[in-house]
Formats: sequence, C-alpha cells, structure tokens
Amino acid sequence: MAQGQRRKQPSGTNKSSGAASAQKSPVLFVALIVVLVAIGAGGIYYKMQSAPKPIVLSETASAPKSEGYLLGNPDAPVTIIEFADFECEQCANFAAVTEPDVRKRLIETGLANMRFYDFPLVDKHPNSMFASLAASCAADQGKFWPMHDVLLARQSEWEGHTQNKPNPVPELESYAKEVGLDMNKYKACFESRENVPRITAHYKAGLELQVPATPSFVIGGTLYRGSQPYDAIRRAVELAARKN
Repeated sequence: MAQGQRRKQPSGTNKSSGAASAQKSPVLFVALIVVLVAIGAGGIYYKMQSAPKPIVLSETASAPKSEGYLLGNPDAPVTIIEFADFECEQCANFAAVTEPDVRKRLIETGLANMRFYDFPLVDKHPNSMFASLAASCAADQGKFWPMHDVLLARQSEWEGHTQNKPNPVPELESYAKEVGLDMNKYKACFESRENVPRITAHYKAGLELQVPATPSFVIGGTLYRGSQPYDAIRRAVELAARKN
C-alpha cells in the first residue's frame, strides 16, 4: 500500500501543476492586453506629437496677386496694411492691446480699412506657416478674422518657438471648429495646401517693401517698422487722408 500511495502522489502533483498553469493563463492574457493597449496609446501619442511635413515658402516661386485679408469698408479713404506672423509674440501683443482701438475708432468709423498680410518668419517660428494656412482656409469660408483673433489670443497653446510643440495641427483644428467652419472643407483645404501660393504672395509683397520685422505697417505708402501704438497709427491715417 505504501508503494501504491507513492504511485498516486505524482498524479496529484500533475493536477496541481495544471491548476497553477490554468491560473497563470488569464494573468498572462491580461498582461498581454495591457501591453498592446500601451503600444497603441504610444503610437497615437507619437502621431499627435510628431511634426507634420513642413510647408515650403519659396521667395522665387510664382504667386498670385497679393491682396491681404480685408477688414472694414473696402471704399474707406485709407488702408492700414499689417505684415504679421501669427507666431510672433509682438503681433499677439498688438492684437490684444492696440488693435481693439484701431478697429473701434478707425475701422468701424470708416476712417480706414485694414488688410492683413502673412509674413511668416519661418527660421524663428516653426509653426507659423501652419497657422497662416489654417487662417487662409478659414478665409475661404469667410471667417479669416475670427480665426485670426483666436490664433493670436491663444498663441501660447500652439506656438513652437518657446515650447516643444512639433505638431500644432490638433489645436488649429479645434480653433476651426470653434469659429464654426465646415470641417470637411477645412481639412481638405489644409491637407491639400492649396493656399500656400496666396501666403507666398503676401510674403513676397513684404520682401519687396523691405519689411524688417513683425508686425510692421504700411499706411499711405509709408512703411512703419515694428509694432506701433494707437496714437501713431491714427496720426499716420490722418496724414494719409490729407494726402488723398
């Protein structure tokens, strides 16, 4: 009997081993699922953070006539032309501090209108061209100025100059939704990059005028370098009106 009992012992040991293996299987399966989810999440994060293909701005490429983006009465006696970079901190400051007075006291009263020209300083501002492209796509739907306003007001969320933001596209898409764009049209416009020649035309116009920095202004044919306070812009408008 002692021998019989010894023969049964290995059989009992095998059952125990099988049970342990059965218990380990769900644990291994769960661990595998966790790993796969982590890999998938990592891939999504990488896709969101990785930089999109750069937009090339050529100084020599042919471009359409540059007209800028109009704000105000097209028949106003004076036009304020602003050359600006959406990623430029001084441009954001101008939009927040000075431009509200310009709009209320000069544009809305009909003393002047305003035209915005893209002047992206791509060597300093890696995301500027993407912002200009987003704004151009908004312009195609009649909403350049709402997009202009949100891009500059929330510049810190998408700019790549002072922070590691290689891919501003998700933020730009959220602004497009916020200002009420048709997102299918917006995405088709943005992905095709069909408006790059328009941005190029604006940029080349600035080069021809020897724009040295952003923002800069042309009022009555005179170039005003750098950001300007409201009083200086008003004086320039009044001077230009007298010349007319």
